[in-house]
Amino acid sequence: MSKAEFERWKLVYRHQPFDDYHRYHRPAALISQSMRGGEIEPLLEFLQPPYVPEDMSDADMNTLKALGIRRVG
Repeated sequence: MSKAEFERWKLVYRHQPFDDYHRYHRPAALISQSMRGGEIEPLLEFLQPPYVPEDMSDADMNTLKALGIRRVG
């Protein structure tokens, strides 16, 4: 894949993500939240628990959270 094509795919994905998290889980959590109120993050974690690689320690995960990275993988 050329660099130009890669840059175009980045733009497509930024505007229209095509993973399950954005296509199914996030809209379902938003609908649920609108019907009952409350925080959206617990709903999203219920629908799609965060992926934690086996070689990641709690310290590694805390570092990622401190940097603003909520999901891995």
